[in-house]
Amino acid sequence: MKKYHVPLLSIFLFVIGCKEEQTQKTQTLFVGTYTENGSEGIYSYHFDANTGELSHKKLAAEVGNPSFVKVSPNKKYLYAVEETDRYENSSGGVAAFRIDGDSLVKINSNATVGAHPCHIGLSKDGRFLAASSYTGGSLTIFGLDDDGALRPSPQFIDHKVLDTLKTSHVHSAQFTEDGLFVADLGLDAIKRYQWVGNEFVPADQPSLDMVPKAGPRHFSFGQDGQYLYVISELNSTITVLHRNEKGNYGEVESLSTLAKDFSGESFCADIHLSSDGQFLYGSNRGENTIVIFKVDQTTGKLSLVGRESVKGDWPRNFRLDPSGNYLLVANQRSNNITVFKRDITAGTLSFLHEYELPSPVCLEFLE
Repeated sequence: MKKYHVPLLSIFLFVIGCKEEQTQKTQTLFVGTYTENGSEGIYSYHFDANTGELSHKKLAAEVGNPSFVKVSPNKKYLYAVEETDRYENSSGGVAAFRIDGDSLVKINSNATVGAHPCHIGLSKDGRFLAASSYTGGSLTIFGLDDDGALRPSPQFIDHKVLDTLKTSHVHSAQFTEDGLFVADLGLDAIKRYQWVGNEFVPADQPSLDMVPKAGPRHFSFGQDGQYLYVISELNSTITVLHRNEKGNYGEVESLSTLAKDFSGESFCADIHLSSDGQFLYGSNRGENTIVIFKVDQTTGKLSLVGRESVKGDWPRNFRLDPSGNYLLVANQRSNNITVFKRDITAGTLSFLHEYELPSPVCLEFLE
């Protein structure tokens, strides 16, 4: 009987290994929504990275209009905006949660000072949170405690005072090693800030100006910050900027995200680079597509690969899964999340699945 021990042990280890691999292929996905259309807050799903399927839908936290959610770098906490102007003194809010599996436990919340916050940026060290307020035309920077709580007395940066002719609409912010970059859709600019003393102040290059009525909304950095890709909502373009030896950014090119034969009204929303930096994706609300560009690794310039229908209406936010093999889209007006298989060599997308959810607008993987 002893001669069977080794083969049986090998089979046992193989089965255990397969089970462990299968477990590792399941990811947690959090979904932010608007709550005027039947949604109750932030939802969670289990995402199968083997098949691209979503399952185990669950209301992770009941909260009003959590239109943007962001997981902390240490994966212990999740932060969500409360996109409203009725939180406190005509403001919106930000809520902090502790992640408990696929559920969320509220830690605390705070007014963002500005109305209708629509985006959250987190520093890599987990010390700061930047909340962008669209209607308020402002940025609020919170300090974060070790337990994930929002600290009181945040720094408030008012963009409304920067221009007397245009109306500020702060839409997104990202922390980098250089400081803080902020997209202001109303001012047609990316504003830059750096940490001096105990606060963020305008950087040496304080503003990256886009063409009038471009409406920069979101942006992504490529090649360790050497290139900056800005998607503009109002003129449906992606602008490529290059960083020089002084750390300043200058425009390289600007390309339309829309098909040449498209004649309707459309507004860009989200933008993401693949993890290898080879492909850039952007969402078009109206044309209802994901546009796909190949990235030249030497020049940073873009060449059109194609576009894919989102199988829904008004693609607000989209996300590449941790493996890079799938792309998921939150279609706000058609109340569905669609899943696409991604060809990592060609960058193209193939539709796989569709799931109903009222007014999904933000997708965030835990892993």
